[in-house]
Amino acid sequence: MTDQSSTSVTRRALLGAFAATTVVAAPTFSNAAGFLRGAGDIRRLTMASPRTGEKIDTIYWIEGEYIKDAVREINLFMRDWRTNDVHNIDMRTMDIMAAAHNLMDVNEPYLLLSGYRSPKTNAMLRSRSSGVAKNSRHLRGQAADLRLNSRSVNQMFRAASACRGGGVGRYSGSNFVHMDCGPVRSWGR
Repeated sequence: MTDQSSTSVTRRALLGAFAATTVVAAPTFSNAAGFLRGAGDIRRLTMASPRTGEKIDTIYWIEGEYIKDAVREINLFMRDWRTNDVHNIDMRTMDIMAAAHNLMDVNEPYLLLSGYRSPKTNAMLRSRSSGVAKNSRHLRGQAADLRLNSRSVNQMFRAASACRGGGVGRYSGSNFVHMDCGPVRSWGR
């Protein structure tokens, strides 16, 4: 009987400690930027690259801390696949991508069409298309062009726009959405 009582008290003490922690943490979370609210206490990115055949499924943020090894893994995955140049991807872009993915309530990995772009790659793409910016955020590791087979460009565009974390471009003709951590703005059809 005594063992049962002490076990019960221990459970209550643990529940009380958990509740106190939740109350203390609540004001910080409620003041977070809008797009971070959608990302959650655990942030995860799941992507596949049709260009390289690589896949990534990693938790890169837990309870307010970025996981350095996971961030390095994302940087490598989002490299310029044409030149193999690796650049630090802005963590705000990762957060926007994770938040939009959560808002769409999808398990399918993003298809990463373009992450970081080297100056050489960006210049080559500009020579082939008027839709490539000279000072693209891809050059700074602040943008990603993404696709989901189970969601339309419009659904992805709306989810990314709802994050209010940066620029969102809709490229319906090419079936992808651009997400970046620059000023909040949108474009495309």
